[in-house]
Amino acid sequence: MKKWMQSAFAAAMLLSCFACAPRLMTQGDPVVTPRDELEALVMSDGAHLPLRSWKAQEPKAVLLGLHGFNDYSNAFAMPGEWFAARGVAVYAYDQRGFGRAPGHGLWAGPERMSEDLRSVVKLLQSRHPGLPFYIVGESMGGALLMRSMAEPDAPQVQGIILAAPAVWGWRSLNVLYSSVLWTSAHLVPGWSVSGRGLGRQASDNIEMLRGLGRDPLVIKETKIGTIYGLVDLMDRGAAAAPRIDAPVLLMYGAREEIVPAEPVAAALRQMRPGGRVTPVCYPNGWHMLLRDNDREIVWRDMEAWMSDQTAALPSAFSDLAPCGPLARGEDNP
Repeated sequence: MKKWMQSAFAAAMLLSCFACAPRLMTQGDPVVTPRDELEALVMSDGAHLPLRSWKAQEPKAVLLGLHGFNDYSNAFAMPGEWFAARGVAVYAYDQRGFGRAPGHGLWAGPERMSEDLRSVVKLLQSRHPGLPFYIVGESMGGALLMRSMAEPDAPQVQGIILAAPAVWGWRSLNVLYSSVLWTSAHLVPGWSVSGRGLGRQASDNIEMLRGLGRDPLVIKETKIGTIYGLVDLMDRGAAAAPRIDAPVLLMYGAREEIVPAEPVAAALRQMRPGGRVTPVCYPNGWHMLLRDNDREIVWRDMEAWMSDQTAALPSAFSDLAPCGPLARGEDNP
């Protein structure tokens, strides 16, 4: 084969690889009506999503938790017990690809994840008809919640809580990072990487972090195609900010080392024109606000906000200055 033909063939093979999107987990067509099986919720394609619950004796409200990346429903065990003792029924489910849900380690895609969320909300609202319903999204869960709340068929809830929402999408990545991720995800989507050695700390609750390291359901090494999917979801969450039509409590920590402040500040600025956003900055808060050592301060703010969205928060941390860009409302790439 002549040299120019060999070069052309190699280029064609390379382009054909680039044309392939990272593989999503296998999913079925709608075959059943979503149903509640108490410890699991069955989605329209028959997938069973494990459900955890922390029940209040006489619930006055319902709170649904959406866990972060590589985590699962156990992320809400700490706040779940605390809120249940105060009359708020708490639920959390393993999202597809995480915990004991189908497709462990694979990416389901934002459309499927949002559809699951809508189905879960409807099923849990049927358990508690007439009660105020709130959703809290932590990190990746926050990005999914933002994306879902901007859709025409968004869940009908009384408010959403964003805990360090992961809105660090394509528009926030520099060209080198985005290029390397895009290329790797299309050429070697099954390649796995870990976060070890990055020098980033997610919380000051060291015992909790050690527990996550010992938990076999917490994913330690992530397929590059799944990371690509996460960045896409984060980007969609950021883009959805101006279209969210629900009261929002946005929480961020001044000691955050995982999600940069600038994209969160940009999302906050885009949500503010609606006038129903309560931002709060925790001077000693890290990424895992609901499980940090100062977690009860965060929980009390959440409880107060769900009771009265116009009242001052118990923490009195309405000053955003410790969180830098959040106070300035800047969007610095």
